Amino acid sequence: MINIVLFGKPGAGKGTQAEFLKEKYNLTHLSTGDIFRYNIKNDTELGQLAKTYMDKGDLVPDEVTIQMLQSEVDKNPQSAGFLFDGFPRTLAQAEALDRFLEAKGQNITATVALEADDNILVARLLERGKTSGRPDDQDEEKIRNRYQEYNEKTAPLMDYYKAQGKFHAVNGIGTIEEVTERLTNVFDSF
Repeated sequence: MINIVLFGKPGAGKGTQAEFLKEKYNLTHLSTGDIFRYNIKNDTELGQLAKTYMDKGDLVPDEVTIQMLQSEVDKNPQSAGFLFDGFPRTLAQAEALDRFLEAKGQNITATVALEADDNILVARLLERGKTSGRPDDQDEEKIRNRYQEYNEKTAPLMDYYKAQGKFHAVNGIGTIEEVTERLTNVFDSF
């Protein structure tokens, strides 16, 4: 089983690349953003709670995120592996994910970070916000708040995974095909 964490700031291309990677490597794609939106759309209790944070541009607290993710993993017992997109975002989430997978006799194979300049990403999100209808993609202040949260809470995960020899950085700037090729080169090394 292969379990990959794909991370990067909002707008870095995780969702776009995950679509290709899940097909090529036969992985179940678990996007916390998609899971949140599903729960919000279906007005679940966890969805209502997550929405209060997302509307402010804040990250959803660990305990809510972890509960949603564990539920999705448990729904896919026959999966060949998982592509975690947007999770973990904090050290506490990484440790919780490790414990959860270990209880299932699994572990994280590797983490891959799509890296890109903040100004380029802000422009991408504002453009996406014109058609996505997502309020968190239509306000530059909220976007930059998400980046600040990322820098404070998620960036330290690089050291966590580097210490395990599981961290790989990939340049997320270029055409979709160029970034896909870079990711494929990294994935093929596992």
